[in-house]
Amino acid sequence: MAWSDIEDSTGSAAAIPYLLAAIASGEEAAAQDALERLRHRICRYGFVVGQATAVTVPFLWDLVRRPQTTCRAQILRLLRNIADARQWETTAAAYPKLRRHGHHVEWESAARRAVRGGRGAIPGLLAERDVELVDATKALASTLAD
Repeated sequence: MAWSDIEDSTGSAAAIPYLLAAIASGEEAAAQDALERLRHRICRYGFVVGQATAVTVPFLWDLVRRPQTTCRAQILRLLRNIADARQWETTAAAYPKLRRHGHHVEWESAARRAVRGGRGAIPGLLAERDVELVDATKALASTLAD
């Protein structure tokens, strides 16, 4: 499926590959800006995920494994937000008669599975010398242990 065929919080997810490329660029200011824009698209408000989130997560895991990625700790915090996201699930439980939440609950669940799917990177990240990176890794590992 093409990025233009899926949606993020702003509509078409077609811009996501460009944001990922900017994060991968190694240029700190561009990476930070792109990560903030990506966060808005795939984990709005830090807890609302959408259709494009699960598809994007493996790319985030790839970026966080690369030492040249300048915002690795921030990516790990985003992954933790995604792993914690239960907005649609909570809403569906509170209002079970509203059937329109079905796809959103599925997207949320798929996003959490995608984050869990990359947890094999955690031991290597814990061995890094960057204290901020290690702290963010520990926080994510704690979330995934629940």
